[in-house]
Amino acid sequence: MTSSINSFDAKGTLEVGDKSYEIYRLSAVPGMEKLPYSLKVLGENLLRNEDGANITREHIEAIANWDPSAEPSIEIQFTPARVIMQDFTGVACIVDLATIRDAVVALGGDADQVNPLNPAEMVIDHSVIIENFGDENALEANVAIEYQRNDERYKFLRWGTGAFSNFRVVPPGTGIVHQVNIEYLARSVFDNDGVAYPDTCVGTDSHTTMENGLGILGWGVGGIEAEAAMLGQPISMLIPRVVGFKLHGEIQPGVTATDVVLTITDMLRQHGVVGKFVEFYGAGVAELPLANRATIGNMSPEFGSTAAIFPIDEETVKYLELTGRDQETLDRVEAYAKEQGMWLDPAAEPEYSEYLELDLSTVVPSIAGPKRPQDRIELSDSKAQFRKDLHNYVDGSAADSTSGEFDAEGPATENTSSADAGTPASAADAKGNIPSAAASAEGRPSNPIVVEYNGKKMELDHGMVAIASITSCTNTSNPSVMIGAGLLARKAAEKGLTAAPWVKTSMAPGSQVVNGYYEKAGLWKDLEAMGFYLVGYGCTTCIGNSGPLPEEISAGINEADLSATAVLSGNRNFEGRINPDVKMNYLASPILVIAYAIAGTMDFDFETDSLGKDKDGNDVYLKDIWPSTEEIEETIASSITKELYEADYADVFKGDERWQNLQTPTGKTFDWDEKSTYIRRAPYFDGMSKDPQPVSDVKGARVLALLGDSVTTDHISPASTIKPGTPAAQYLDANGVERKDYNSLGARRGNHEVMVRGTFANIRLQNQLLDGVSGGYTRDFTQEGGPQSYIYDAAMNYKEQNTPLVVLGGKEYGTGSSRDWAAKGTLLLGVKAVIAESFERIHRSNLIGMGVVPLQFPEGESWKSLGIDGTETFDITGIEELNNGTTPKTIKVVATKENGEKIEFDAVTRIDTPGEADYYRHGGILQFVLRNMMAAK
Repeated sequence: MTSSINSFDAKGTLEVGDKSYEIYRLSAVPGMEKLPYSLKVLGENLLRNEDGANITREHIEAIANWDPSAEPSIEIQFTPARVIMQDFTGVACIVDLATIRDAVVALGGDADQVNPLNPAEMVIDHSVIIENFGDENALEANVAIEYQRNDERYKFLRWGTGAFSNFRVVPPGTGIVHQVNIEYLARSVFDNDGVAYPDTCVGTDSHTTMENGLGILGWGVGGIEAEAAMLGQPISMLIPRVVGFKLHGEIQPGVTATDVVLTITDMLRQHGVVGKFVEFYGAGVAELPLANRATIGNMSPEFGSTAAIFPIDEETVKYLELTGRDQETLDRVEAYAKEQGMWLDPAAEPEYSEYLELDLSTVVPSIAGPKRPQDRIELSDSKAQFRKDLHNYVDGSAADSTSGEFDAEGPATENTSSADAGTPASAADAKGNIPSAAASAEGRPSNPIVVEYNGKKMELDHGMVAIASITSCTNTSNPSVMIGAGLLARKAAEKGLTAAPWVKTSMAPGSQVVNGYYEKAGLWKDLEAMGFYLVGYGCTTCIGNSGPLPEEISAGINEADLSATAVLSGNRNFEGRINPDVKMNYLASPILVIAYAIAGTMDFDFETDSLGKDKDGNDVYLKDIWPSTEEIEETIASSITKELYEADYADVFKGDERWQNLQTPTGKTFDWDEKSTYIRRAPYFDGMSKDPQPVSDVKGARVLALLGDSVTTDHISPASTIKPGTPAAQYLDANGVERKDYNSLGARRGNHEVMVRGTFANIRLQNQLLDGVSGGYTRDFTQEGGPQSYIYDAAMNYKEQNTPLVVLGGKEYGTGSSRDWAAKGTLLLGVKAVIAESFERIHRSNLIGMGVVPLQFPEGESWKSLGIDGTETFDITGIEELNNGTTPKTIKVVATKENGEKIEFDAVTRIDTPGEADYYRHGGILQFVLRNMMAAK
């Protein structure tokens, strides 16, 4: 690592036992001692990387003199110690690095110039799809399919581990990236050749913030930004506002970590924390186990903050010890944190920009849905709220099957299903009735359909739970909720209950450690009795890898146009993300996932509705099978040991025989296969000059998509299965790929030809250029009358005519995953500018990183309020000012209607820092890095 110029004489020595470390003392800079924990980490980062150019004495003083009340305005450069990736976003990163190597060679350089300068680690966790479920062979069958489908990608990644230094891959079937990060990869305090400093880490997945629970400052960035960080480019940022979140009180019995995190998500989303750090303090922090802190940190993207961090304390060190870190690491972490004033004092009242407070004893059981993580519903209100929300998801034909007029609470008259209310499959079968997914049609739309599946006839209706999945980094890393789920399953099995027969059940732990403690506690047989068999170790349902529903169930849902539901222990429940057959998605604790699987419907009140009958014919309620806090804690104490972690991570990079036997290419540059449908050389550097071309204004642009609020990166670049007939499918068809081998858009992120065709292709996208049409469609104004067309096809027609494009959006444009393809695909379609009411942080940065300018409507205005309908032609002037080295605060936009009427407004330029302006001037961050690399040769 490069040495600091050390203008504050901060370099010193820290003695820990018989080891001596070089450190940069914060105490050398007056003012650092009063800073929040997170800003102390940034302060140390600047001290250690001070070079007099990118990072100066003035930057360090700016952190030390931080004004909590000020709006962010001072730019600093953050140099993360490492980068972590998952394989969906990570494959695209390695494709880009391999492409940069080609470009360096083409410009006369050496391929070895392109290497990660700091540790870059990838966990392959996003490629397993739940094709098989409900039996003991599901894991092996799903892994076999995963390898068969992803053979090309995995060989390419194996090549990367040999070609690039500082790059390691955790093979498939090991666990979820964020859980593997906190359980093994996280350093907490680095020892880099005798220099000790805080572990900081950015990742290509938005839930990288899970590491915040360990006191590690880091967050999700776009793959583009991550690549630049790997190549030594610091991340440009403004010194943020820091929200202090005080915790006190104790979590009550029956309340889970999931309930706490959904409550905090709700509070912070309402407060408004986009672009801010959230830092937890107070006596209540000490009451939170590390796993709970990690669960809260994980949800940072859902409430919108950059980070959600917990300072280091005894609980941090205890967790590091449990997960198998050696004594030297434990001693270094504690000594360093105490020396630098980074050790939590529960009684301290640091100064923050804003304050929130939560008494943990007031948290109640909750779920969130039906389409956003922040839409929290108290469990006691879940049935009533489901009925209210259901009316937004049924069309006229479904609604017509009930009699009476609808009001906010439901239809005015009764229409009862033939099935007993709340009767689960097990009890119904015993009485000879048809199992029913309708708890009761009274008070809600109903459109029942009878299907036959697995030799049984069953009635499906709106609200049926089609998927119940224990999955995702958020909760599978948390032993209290995972053990709780196992114990609830045990009690349910003892009562003779089981999951409803139409529910696709699955268990996808975040690491093999979960399997270990389930085995030790003897809980697998109970989980399997509920249908929850091990299906894989990876990010499954939460990313859209839920796999297809059984054909008979899918056909019934689609024939009756049912609003089916999914319940998952994840962090994302956006429309169209979980499964194409499922309209309403709910986040819940693993314990409640099993409870809903038994109930079989969201139209269920756990306080008053019976889950079924026990063997003696008595009604069984949720309270009868809910495990006590003491039972959970006793099981954790007896089944989770340090040895479990040590054994599972002893040889974590080795992989199984499949991984070891992959035929891996060699060489410093990759031998691209032009016939590959998975891995293609990226086009970003084609014809690139050594010097950047001037940026230009946008003239005569057309609207490609006219979008509303909360358009997510999943709407822009879905990771889901590839729908037959769409442009992406047409491309695969033309290249000889059979429909069964389409795989997902997420798995094909190494091929820009597939990904550009999949941009704006989410089945739930509402392009308001069209009336009531969902999916990847637009109006193509290159043709008479602007007929409906696939977005990709229209974009290619515009490209032929040299017509630039714009996208118009509403509030929170680009929320969700840190998905670089949402920006890459936007660029490759020919979009020059995105104009929205507000942007999510990572996506705004990604757009700039690809050379697309993000613009914001004037405060209080929108395309709708300005009278824009998307048929206009757009001229955007003022961009050329950037060629002078300045960034205009606003840029003039003129929208001209077909009759010549003009709508004019000044859009706010959302290029927020000088560093971002440099990236944009170069046509993107990678071009900027490549040119700097060649200039330094």
